[in-house]
Amino acid sequence: MNPIIRSEVETELQSFIGTDAYIHSEATSFVFIRNFKIKVTHAFIAGESSFRAALRFDGHGWLRMEALTHYEIDENGCLLLAGYDDRGRMNVALHIGREPFPE
Repeated sequence: MNPIIRSEVETELQSFIGTDAYIHSEATSFVFIRNFKIKVTHAFIAGESSFRAALRFDGHGWLRMEALTHYEIDENGCLLLAGYDDRGRMNVALHIGREPFPE
């Protein structure tokens, strides 16, 4: 994974606006969702070295992840965002794609 470049991630996030998307999200061992289907209406990223990403879906709900540090785009066009601590451990993850993630 690569350190987040805000302009690149913002462009990728905004490419999902107006589309149905599938979400996979984790926050250490406390939160886990997979293949939550949403219609993205807004997408934002903010921050400088540790980033926050927010998705508004179906015009009503929000999903926000904080402490994101790295990203990549996989071979299927999924945007993968993750937050690593100072010891290299992943604490949070947000993946968004146009197709369901494998079970």
